[in-house]
Amino acid sequence: MNEQQPQPTPTPAPTFPPPRQGADWMFAGVYGTVLASGLLAALDQAGEDYTPFYDASWVLVTAATAGLAHGYAHHMASHQRGSVGHRWRLLARALWVEWPMIAAALPTVLLLVIAGLAGWGSDAVTAVGLGLNTALLFAWGSFVAVRVGHRFRAALLIGLADATIGLAIIVANALIK
Repeated sequence: MNEQQPQPTPTPAPTFPPPRQGADWMFAGVYGTVLASGLLAALDQAGEDYTPFYDASWVLVTAATAGLAHGYAHHMASHQRGSVGHRWRLLARALWVEWPMIAAALPTVLLLVIAGLAGWGSDAVTAVGLGLNTALLFAWGSFVAVRVGHRFRAALLIGLADATIGLAIIVANALIK
């Protein structure tokens, strides 16, 4: 009697998940812009010394930290089997795709640096920055909507919805201060 033992099926080598495509990575741009707006509003305190370089540093550090935390959370939520080296490569990829969150905060950082160099006042810089970020939210929302297939009119309405977040931050800033 020739009994054959069932052969275990070989485990396929772990693969990288496909990188985020299309509009997926663009949503981090909306997050980064909202984050920068909230920080710009919160860091400007009436009656305190205006420190635009300090504020720019905190906007950049917070955007980078939020991007790292978001990428790490995605990595941990999608645990895959594989070697340690493979998992580290997956983590690096998950962190790398968060760059739009940091990039979206750069207009605010640049505005604050220019304000520090030019000696601009905090009220004007905050107002311009919040207005600029609200316009950027409209642009991000409209662009992403077109990119995922919405018609132009619908894309403009989606951009308007995103800009409403910026308007909410402006209203909150006015009410809190």
